[in-house]
Amino acid sequence: MILGIDVGGTFTDLVLLDGAGQVRIHKLLTFARDPSIAILQGIAEIGAGRDTTVVHGTTVATNALLERRGARTALVTTEGFRDVLEIGRQTRPDLYALHPRRPDPLVPTRWRFEVPERIAATRSGSQGTVLVPLDEPSVDAVVRQLLAEEIESVAVCLLFSFANPSHEQRVRDRITELGGGAAPEVSLSSDVLPEYREYERTVTTAINAYVAPLISVYLARLECSLEGRRLRIMQSNGGSISAAAARSLAARTALSGPAGGVVGAFELARAAGFDQVITFDMGGTSTDVSLCPGRIQQTTEGTIAGLPFRLPTIDIHTIGAGGGSIARLDAGGALRVGPESAGADPGPLCYGGAGAKEITVTDANLILGRLDAAHFLGGQMILDAGRVQSQMQQLAGRLNLPLEAAAWGVVRVANSNMERAIRTISVERGYDPRGFTLVAFGGAGPLHACELAATLHIPRVLIPPHPGVLSALGMVLADVVKDYSQTVMRPAQEAEAATLGSLFGRLSRRAHADLRAEGLSDDDITLLPALDMRYVGQSYELTIPLSSDQGARTKDGVGDVEDGADFTPPVSRLTPHGSYFTFDISRLTQAFHSAHYHRFSYASQGEPVEIVTVRLKAVGRTPKPQFCQRPSGSVDPKAAHIGHKQVYFDAGSPQGAQPILAALYDRGRLACGNIVVGPAIVFQLDTTTVLPPVWSATVDGWGNLVVECEVA
Repeated sequence: MILGIDVGGTFTDLVLLDGAGQVRIHKLLTFARDPSIAILQGIAEIGAGRDTTVVHGTTVATNALLERRGARTALVTTEGFRDVLEIGRQTRPDLYALHPRRPDPLVPTRWRFEVPERIAATRSGSQGTVLVPLDEPSVDAVVRQLLAEEIESVAVCLLFSFANPSHEQRVRDRITELGGGAAPEVSLSSDVLPEYREYERTVTTAINAYVAPLISVYLARLECSLEGRRLRIMQSNGGSISAAAARSLAARTALSGPAGGVVGAFELARAAGFDQVITFDMGGTSTDVSLCPGRIQQTTEGTIAGLPFRLPTIDIHTIGAGGGSIARLDAGGALRVGPESAGADPGPLCYGGAGAKEITVTDANLILGRLDAAHFLGGQMILDAGRVQSQMQQLAGRLNLPLEAAAWGVVRVANSNMERAIRTISVERGYDPRGFTLVAFGGAGPLHACELAATLHIPRVLIPPHPGVLSALGMVLADVVKDYSQTVMRPAQEAEAATLGSLFGRLSRRAHADLRAEGLSDDDITLLPALDMRYVGQSYELTIPLSSDQGARTKDGVGDVEDGADFTPPVSRLTPHGSYFTFDISRLTQAFHSAHYHRFSYASQGEPVEIVTVRLKAVGRTPKPQFCQRPSGSVDPKAAHIGHKQVYFDAGSPQGAQPILAALYDRGRLACGNIVVGPAIVFQLDTTTVLPPVWSATVDGWGNLVVECEVA
């Protein structure tokens, strides 16, 4: 059995896949002070046996960074570079702010230490050559200071260590030798991010060091409580790793929950015949959106808590808009919704929490009849409608609006925020949302999806069978994934194919060894090579996946490669011993020109091209649930019909939303082929689906609701 667990800001979601391929789901409120309490309670209530493998998405790293509650962290760097964290880049996040403020560095000045040493820059003819030997007496003096300051974790980031990590490794050895049992944990930049760009590499290594002790303690406590159940941790790149690997590379877990949602949404959408999708995950605290043009897109350039984050992650855009987002009036009297959230404690007013005092999006949906007090969480949680009405009346009075009009305003403002997020990942990147299907999930996603789709002219919404727990299902579906990289910084015309092949060979042998340690066989391992390339003088790169038409093949010819449109990463299988690739440099260069034109609408064919970094993604295929497609039956959903009620919808009138009689359905009773015509509300344990007028939903063979607008 496999159990996926996603701990969110409001709810903890569980999906259990048993040996017969049957799926069970469970949902309970998160305990903010100790997330493991809800996890263990959920495991007991869902009935996961001792032979269960648990795949967990954790927010421990994310919360530690957002709230600055990480370990006492120090930085050891090359002499003269202690302030790289403070100096950063010249970019300003708020271009027009009169008093711009950067986030404070994770490591304060007094805990940033220098040691004399120097490795040659990669661009020189002597890549990785030691120019100044490491001064070990200085290292020992620094270690004594670390111990005196009771430092819990150390980030070691020496100049150009990605070309030669020997000095960083020696610093780690001295910390371990002199510290003994009191030695702090050590994160080496050559392990965490062996790539150039000193500032980003230093910050990413500091992030890893800052959260590693917390992750280590959390996972140790959780493993002990799991009573022998095997534990894997979801990563930001959409794959899982063992708990042991997560302890050493803790920063890779920072965005694990949203990544699970994208994996689950894309896999279910693709099975249903839709591979051009926009994933829309609206939870209690935030909304995560991601554009998947036939594949899950990844990036190595992101931010977390205002800090650059250079590790591979699924390309997800997050905003502070969720069911728990708080509605308020700003200084000018305008209605604002979010990013502040009521979370799980105290939660929205309707949850009945003792400290809840402010209106949220969930409360507004209850006032509008879109949520039903008796059908929330499958009837397990009765919502307090009277308490919400009293508080909403106060907000309505301040807005000089009727009660329902004020609630509709809250929903409209929240929708506007989410619409802007979807435009950011689609229209602003050259994609027309009219060619995509919106996959709506999260506890609140299906409540808002149709109205968002209508505004953006998205023709179709896909609502999976268990949308409220889809991130947890994505963790069940996730493969074991590890990413490897190495900066090379070579002009393409001077790059030797054999040298690149040898680099990929080293990375592939390491990948095979790591995935074997995760319990995978060589037959289950797929390696996906890529190159970061740019025009000489540019400050950014494009990642070019390697495929046969771009000049990459295994030396012994055993690699079977599949091409994909729009530079989809190929499936390239290396031999168990890591046969190295050979390359056609001219084809690689042409592939870069084509990719640059696709992304920026121009290409400089005559300009020299530079190979910056080699990358290798290792995918270890794990067992997947076998979802069976059901035969289609009657279109009449009367067996699932449970009544009618007045629900407020946008009627296109100056008065805003108007009450319309809507049919109510129990999704658990809907059968394949049933067609539900809006206006309608569909209830289920983990979410509520709203179908406005002129929208209808068909239950497909996979149990999805395929929702389409009847008006072109």
